[in-house]
Amino acid sequence: MSYPAYHSFCIEGGGPANSLKLERQRVKHHLLLLLLLLALSRSRLQSSSCCGAVCIHAASLPCAEPARPPWLPRWDTCSKLETPACGMARLSRPAALLLSALICFSCAAADKKKKKLYIGALFPMSGGWPGGQACLPATQMALQLVNKRTDILPDYELELIHYDSMCDPGEATKLLYDLLYTEPIKVVLMPGCSSVSTLVAEAARMWNLIVLSYGSSSPALSNRQRFPTFFRTHPSATLHNPTRVQLFQKWKWTKIATIQQTTEVFTSTLDDLEERTKEAGIDISVRQSFLTDPAVAVKNLKRQDARIIVGLFYETEARKVFCEVYKEKLYGKKYVWFLIGWYADNWFKIKDPSINCTLEQMSEAVEGHVTTEIVMLNPETVRGASKLTSQEFLTQLMSKLGGKNPEETGGFQEAPLAYDAVWALALALNKTVGPLKARGYRLEDFNYNNRDITSEIYRAMNTSSFEGVSGHVVFDAQGSRMAWTLIEQLQGGSYKKIGYYDSTKGNLSWYGNDKWIGQGPPADQTVVIEEFRYLSQSLFVSMSVFAVVGILLGIVCLTFNIYNSRVRYIQNSQPYLNNMTAVGCMMALAAVFPLGIDGLHVHRRHFPVVCQFRLWLIGLGFSLAYGSMFTKIWWVHTVFTKKDEKKEKRKHLDSWKLYATVGVLLSVDVLLLMIWQIVDPLHITVEKFTREAPKEDLDVLIQPLLEHCSSEKMTTWLGEWIFSKAPHTFLSALIEENSQYSWVVYGHKGLLLLLGIFLAYETKSISTEKINDHRAVGMAIYNVAVLCLITAPVTMILSSQQDASFAFASLAIIFSVYITLVVLFIPKMRRLITRGEWQSDAQETVKSGSSTNNHDEEKSRQLERENQELEKIIQEVKTFFFFQSACFRARPCQSIAPGREGGEGRPSRNYGRKQNCNCLRKKGLFGM
Repeated sequence: MSYPAYHSFCIEGGGPANSLKLERQRVKHHLLLLLLLLALSRSRLQSSSCCGAVCIHAASLPCAEPARPPWLPRWDTCSKLETPACGMARLSRPAALLLSALICFSCAAADKKKKKLYIGALFPMSGGWPGGQACLPATQMALQLVNKRTDILPDYELELIHYDSMCDPGEATKLLYDLLYTEPIKVVLMPGCSSVSTLVAEAARMWNLIVLSYGSSSPALSNRQRFPTFFRTHPSATLHNPTRVQLFQKWKWTKIATIQQTTEVFTSTLDDLEERTKEAGIDISVRQSFLTDPAVAVKNLKRQDARIIVGLFYETEARKVFCEVYKEKLYGKKYVWFLIGWYADNWFKIKDPSINCTLEQMSEAVEGHVTTEIVMLNPETVRGASKLTSQEFLTQLMSKLGGKNPEETGGFQEAPLAYDAVWALALALNKTVGPLKARGYRLEDFNYNNRDITSEIYRAMNTSSFEGVSGHVVFDAQGSRMAWTLIEQLQGGSYKKIGYYDSTKGNLSWYGNDKWIGQGPPADQTVVIEEFRYLSQSLFVSMSVFAVVGILLGIVCLTFNIYNSRVRYIQNSQPYLNNMTAVGCMMALAAVFPLGIDGLHVHRRHFPVVCQFRLWLIGLGFSLAYGSMFTKIWWVHTVFTKKDEKKEKRKHLDSWKLYATVGVLLSVDVLLLMIWQIVDPLHITVEKFTREAPKEDLDVLIQPLLEHCSSEKMTTWLGEWIFSKAPHTFLSALIEENSQYSWVVYGHKGLLLLLGIFLAYETKSISTEKINDHRAVGMAIYNVAVLCLITAPVTMILSSQQDASFAFASLAIIFSVYITLVVLFIPKMRRLITRGEWQSDAQETVKSGSSTNNHDEEKSRQLERENQELEKIIQEVKTFFFFQSACFRARPCQSIAPGREGGEGRPSRNYGRKQNCNCLRKKGLFGM
């Protein structure tokens, strides 16, 4: 029997299975196919070649492995029918077509039996973060591929029910109610932005629902006590903070500022950042927040000199912030902004009616800012669970978006996370099928009261680990995704990758292509350069020259006084006291040098020694110079202003008493200085002045500093010692060194000076051979006092101006010393030179030796006695003439004898004179 020609015909076709519950048709279809195969097995089978045969390949049927019913033979090759599991049957064309139709119908029936599992999702298509614009298409792509897979949930189909939450918790509350109380039952909830996820995750535990978010970064969602069933493929925002801290340390910033939108996600992120920066020794000096209008917060950042600013806000608020940033000029080479990296790449170019800044202004304000974002697209060419590489995924997503510009599509960067979220859910649900079956459950048995199924899904999600298009997907104990951080910088209007950071290993991969508007990374604050104010060297040299000349003058005066100490005129001026005055003046002049020495000349650790030199030189110089002059004035006043009976006792001058007086004054000063330096020694203190801006356009400020000598209880010491000398010009330098104490307490030295002025005034008209220069001493005291009254207050006012203060103090010392030396010594030199007294006295001294002093003293006492006798005679003569005039006016004492000696009744001259003398004798007034 011949058969018609055979034709090779391979059946292909089918499509996506329709999941209809047709359990009752399953047995019927199997029986029909079994009968057909039995009938065909009796037909004539030929073993010829495949040419002309109708070949039915089971592998090409739509119900491919493993969805092929187990009872269906597997047809592999066009050879012979070896076994029911592997072979080929040659059939006539009608029989083959009938068999193929029955097989395809059986496969379609097998597909229609899939049960649906529903996912309730909230995609923000608008609002603060319109991430649903790209995340929704990515989710639909993933669902389509999952439902086609026969190795993942073969008996189930995932279906998405979604709404637009607008990233608004209030709107999300209404939509969540609809999802929960409207059929069908949802197995899992998938919210988007953090504020909505917080609401959904907190409520989901009451319905035993697993929550899987694709776009939530709030650190608060890592709280397992509050959100026990929450997972997310978007890493926590705190994952940015280790990267930020690493960058702060790389660029050596220790002071930052923050500005945040007042939402829980940003508040919790900032709290975590504050803890991390504190551990790293970085200070958050300024922390600003706003709800809707950032104008005031940006102004506060400007006022508080914020330089390194971390901004935490949504994309729409970011445009508002940087419009205000442009207005406040809070951008440029002095500032660096750190933003969140999940904004659209052209977020600052999008027209926003809520701001009044142009595109050029916004582009200028955002230039150079740095973003940190989670690595959301696998940089490696790896085919993961979805059998797609990351680039293939992007290609399909772009096709799904219909060629829409990714930069203008919200959530484009987060789309891989949404895609992997569906795969994480599908793999977890697939993993629960076996354990649930062992416990007598099925996924379709899920309801809001069944905790056992929820526990199995939670366990499967918690152990998820697979390669996705966003990288390796794994969750930590808090349900957050672990990932790398990408660091980008806006350069020329586009974002450039400048590095990666692996927070799990603390490894920073740096490209080195970061660019800055200035020469490099700006300072974290205005750079304050500490600059010590030093004394003008020309001024110091000038004053030093005057001081040296004064010291030379003092040496000349001292030498002159010592050389001529045996000259009587010099001896009567108490030369030893004058020697002390000269030595004190030279010590005061020597203090000019340490007064001008500052940190420019000596190291700071040696500066207290300079302070000691200042104190001791001026103190001892004052005691010697003023003490010797005060002693002279005091002795003159004591001797010549007392009663006559006491004058005789004190006319003899003991020189040792004068020296003892000076010694007491000097000892008191030495004792006070020693106690001061032992109990409370001087040390260096630094005075800070108002910061100054340099003339150049530099991001620096100059902090002027000035060194002073001080001690812990300076007020007490100054009141007892230094300010006691404040009226004296020698000590105006010390007043300058301690002028921060605005009050002046006069101590015993001030009283001595005032007393010396008074004594000099009282003795200005006294002349004595014992101290023949006391008037010159008084004049020196007057001049010094006048200089002091002018210099001391001025020096105190100018204490913060080192040049002016040093000039006044030094000139006061120099003029005081010059006046003292000139007034005391120059007249002596002039007299000895012009009159030649030093020659005659010197010759007499050679001849008579030491007897000169005794002879002069005896001669002086004899002259005083003669002066007293002459004073008595003069007094008697004055008395005689007074009473003589009284006798001539008394008529009864006169008698006239006419005709005698005078002739013709006129009295003679002798007679009248005799009568007047008799009159005086009778009155006992004249003894002649």
